[in-house]
Amino acid sequence: MAGIYIHVPFCRRMCNYCDFHFSVSLRRKDEMLEALLRELEERKGYLKGEPVTTLYFGGGTPTVYAPAELDRIIRKVKDLFGVEAFTEVTVEANPDDLTAAYLDEVVRTDVSRLSIGVQSFDDAHLRFFNRRHDGKTAFEAVKRAKEAGFANLTIDLIYGVPGMSLQQWERNLELFFRLEIPHLSAYHLTIEPRTIFGRMARQKRLTAVPDRTSVLHYECLERRLAAAGYRHYEISNFALPGSEAVHNSGYWQGVPYLGVGPSAHSYDGTERSWNVRSNPAYLRGVFGGEDYRERELLTPTDRFNEYLMTGLRTARGVDAARIERVFGAQKLFELRRSATGFFRQGLLREEEGRIFIPTEHFLLSDHIVSALFRLGDC
Repeated sequence: MAGIYIHVPFCRRMCNYCDFHFSVSLRRKDEMLEALLRELEERKGYLKGEPVTTLYFGGGTPTVYAPAELDRIIRKVKDLFGVEAFTEVTVEANPDDLTAAYLDEVVRTDVSRLSIGVQSFDDAHLRFFNRRHDGKTAFEAVKRAKEAGFANLTIDLIYGVPGMSLQQWERNLELFFRLEIPHLSAYHLTIEPRTIFGRMARQKRLTAVPDRTSVLHYECLERRLAAAGYRHYEISNFALPGSEAVHNSGYWQGVPYLGVGPSAHSYDGTERSWNVRSNPAYLRGVFGGEDYRERELLTPTDRFNEYLMTGLRTARGVDAARIERVFGAQKLFELRRSATGFFRQGLLREEEGRIFIPTEHFLLSDHIVSALFRLGDC
């Protein structure tokens, strides 16, 4: 099985949380659509015949394209890759784009899932993120999506925000529960160097929240979602049983995928490639024949480290038998030996042939995974 990711490189307005700057100009929107379709045609052999089961529209603001334009891309994918029916087609959307008219049209396409960029229901925090919508707009947008017929919905919320009290975070979760939707992506705010937040931090105008605050927010999140029947199946993702994100789960399980559009990444099992970020450079590449893609052939060590990095993001963890089969018995032995201290502390567990981080320790996953990375060749 395989997935296709379509990166739509336009934002209606730059938000503070993006990790790089998307173009805010929509003048070349039609040209970009044609480029996306052409790249799909050029790369139809990339997945080597693997059946395509999921399609994901993400990046800037996919809803700058009308449902009919999204449908044109969907039909192209179906034609090129012989897809009769998708398991899941997801579109990322800003709350203020989800008008009744838009929803009435998009629900008639193959789009089966909406990922709505709420980030917060608190107006002060939304101003901090430089978002166009307010909390009421976000809440009503999710309700409209449900009324339009979308049962498979997810929203994103951000915690660990400077100045956010535990009560404010709990209020966000209360409003999520009130919406009765099956999936939540919850992210701790990170201050990346190339963002407005990064610049503010360098200027001493912004300070990351204390570790204790992060832990309190996280513990509240875990406790409240578990009590409501949601499964914490990946570091940042919670779902009611059967509502896990199929496309994103493919990333964490090492499933091949094709990424199309500026800055989109692809993976075929042995090689990673990525397109240039620049919209003009991407368009020149597609229409003018210039090279717009970089490639990296993964060594056995790269593949082992990536399997650890992605697998240990999930509640299932990594499969000991698969490590032995793919990377060798010695590699499994070395992993267990390196992880001895983490097993002793309870930060790692091994049960039923799977090695995993208990969800209560997911906040430490970066530390655990980096310590387990192998530097020499397998």
